[in-house]
Amino acid sequence: MRLLLIEDEKRMAQALCEILRLEKYEVDYCADGLQGLAAMESLIYDLIILDVMLPGMNGFEIAKRARKEGIHTPILMLTAKAELEDKVTGLDSGADDYLTKPFMTKELLARLRALSRRSVNSPDGTLAYGDIVLDTDTLTLSCTTTDQSVRLSEKEYRILEYLIVNQGRILTREQFAVKIWGFENEAEYNKVEVYMSFTRKKLSFVEAKTEIKAIRGIGYELRYGDV
Repeated sequence: MRLLLIEDEKRMAQALCEILRLEKYEVDYCADGLQGLAAMESLIYDLIILDVMLPGMNGFEIAKRARKEGIHTPILMLTAKAELEDKVTGLDSGADDYLTKPFMTKELLARLRALSRRSVNSPDGTLAYGDIVLDTDTLTLSCTTTDQSVRLSEKEYRILEYLIVNQGRILTREQFAVKIWGFENEAEYNKVEVYMSFTRKKLSFVEAKTEIKAIRGIGYELRYGDV
C-alpha cells in the first residue's frame, strides 16, 4: 500500500517514515503544502497523512482543494491543536479522520488500517462498475449479466481496482507503473501493457461489456457499454 506523508517537521517526518516502512507501507514524503497537493494529484496513493500547519498551503486548504478536484483518497489529518473547532474544520474540509499530536504509534497504525479497509470497499467487501464486480477477499472478477466469474492475479486485481476507484479518469501508464510496481524506470513500463492485456482477457472471459479503453498517447480508462 502506497502512502503519502505531508509533514514539515523533519524529525517527526523521519520517525513516521521509518515506522510506516517497517509496517510494509511504501511511503513518499513532502514537507511543503503545494508540493504535497501536487503529489496527491498524481492519484497513485492509497492513503494520505496530512499535517495542518504547512508552508505553502495549510492542510485544511489542501483537503478542500483535493476534494473539489474529485480526489477521494482517504486523508488522516494531523495537528497539534486539540480544540473541537479545529477537528470540525478538518473534517469539514474533507479529512476522513483526525489525530492530535502527540499520539501513540499504535493508534496511528490502527486508524490507517481502518481507513484502508473502508477506502474503496462496499460493506460487503466488493467493488463494482458497469457489469463487473470485484471480490476483494478472493480476488474474483464476476460479470453481473452473464454470471461468469474468474480468479484474478494480484496485479490484475490491482489494475481493475485502480481503474474502478478512479472511474471517469484517464490514468497514464506511468501512474500504473508507480502505483502497482513502485518503479519509475521507463524500461519497465512494458510490464503495464503486458498485465493490461492479461486483465482485458479476463474481462473477455466473463463476457463483460465493461472494457479497458486505451486512449492513444495518454493512458487507459474504464468504460461500460457506449459510455
